[in-house]
Amino acid sequence: MALKALDIFKLTPKKNCKDCGFPTCMAFSMKVASGAVEVSKCPHMSDDSIAKLSEATAPLMRTLKVGSGTSEYELGAETVLFRHEKTLVNRNRYAVAFDDSMTNEQIDFKIANIKAVNYIRIGEEMKAEMVVLEYRYNKDGFLNLVNRVNESGLDVTHIIVCEDVDIAKEAIEILKDKKPIVYGANKENYKGMVELVKDLKLALGVKAANLEELYSTIEAIQGLGYRELLLDVTGENIKDTFTNAVQVRRIALKEQDRTFGYPSIVFANKLSNNDPQMEVAISSIFTIKYGSIIVIDDIDYSKALPLFALRQNIYTDPQRPMRVEPKVYSINNADENSPVIVTVDFALTYFIVSGDIERSKVPTYLAIPDAGGYSVLTAWSAGKFSGSSIAKFIKESKIEEMTKNRDLIIPGKVAVLKGDIEDNLPGWNVIIGTEESMEIPKFLKEYKAKREAVSNA
Repeated sequence: MALKALDIFKLTPKKNCKDCGFPTCMAFSMKVASGAVEVSKCPHMSDDSIAKLSEATAPLMRTLKVGSGTSEYELGAETVLFRHEKTLVNRNRYAVAFDDSMTNEQIDFKIANIKAVNYIRIGEEMKAEMVVLEYRYNKDGFLNLVNRVNESGLDVTHIIVCEDVDIAKEAIEILKDKKPIVYGANKENYKGMVELVKDLKLALGVKAANLEELYSTIEAIQGLGYRELLLDVTGENIKDTFTNAVQVRRIALKEQDRTFGYPSIVFANKLSNNDPQMEVAISSIFTIKYGSIIVIDDIDYSKALPLFALRQNIYTDPQRPMRVEPKVYSINNADENSPVIVTVDFALTYFIVSGDIERSKVPTYLAIPDAGGYSVLTAWSAGKFSGSSIAKFIKESKIEEMTKNRDLIIPGKVAVLKGDIEDNLPGWNVIIGTEESMEIPKFLKEYKAKREAVSNA
């Protein structure tokens, strides 16, 4: 149970120093109890008190740091079951599976796919962040796999899947500087696995036949003083896995039992029966409920586009709109004769409008000023999308150097801005465009035909 302010107050030094920034120790205690301030903010608290309070006031789900450098990620630390209750903290990560039965050609093919699927969506890099390196039966093949992936230049976190302590030790020696996750602790080998990872403080993946066995194995590992854990909730089938994932999260957060208060891993690849479409569907389920790491067989755009977009939607702060970068985007190879369409930086609006421009096949520049991340009408009513702000952006973006065309097409729903824009942009011809995005392809084709008719006259 989380401590109350009075419990925290009993451990404070009871000084009127105000070094913590609060007028009294009780005021400080109340902020700590609410999670607004770290207990270490008090410079006079004893180390023993800080240790006790830090553990008691920490999130019920432990924060797990894995990987190193640019491939270091945080998992866990969630405090709620549902996104509408509070912003979710650490997004789940996708891992591509390798195993020791694969040939060098198969390994290289998957490595190439991981490198190829890497793109930016709304300012966020979309890629497979992890790889699973699984030992099945071939030690030499497994160590070759570990070395080959390690030397491939992939910027990923490595997950060593191996229940043999001695073989896992050799793999860790290869990857120790990259802080891999070591998966394979069970009720028989957990002592040896803890000894293997404790000095490097590596995350240890725990597996079991059922939740009861998983719970008792975690208790045993915690009894050894180790808490850098990752829980495998994968069951015999999709239904069992879903039940496990939800039960573990609910027991940790609702029943406040820290024994299950750790991030989880789901092997979607082992539940999909080698069906790529089923794998995407399963991965989607556990993106929402509640796979901290989701293992897939391979990555390509048919998987990445739906999964990464879903994850971004789930793990974006619902109080903050998703925005694209304000700038001029070239669509359909826009050139010096292309018109300019202007709209807002709300991500959904951008993707719909840009998609409809692409469907028109008409080379066009899409100008996106800073509109606060709102939709067209909301931005206009809030004063974020006005004639002066649009004109200012057109001038500062230097789009006049990109195109000789001086036609500026504005959304039909803000036709009222036409006069204001023309006053602020002398030399530009403001055209009132469509009210609905779906009408853009027809509009642009007709626009192009009219221009061609004029030029040929």
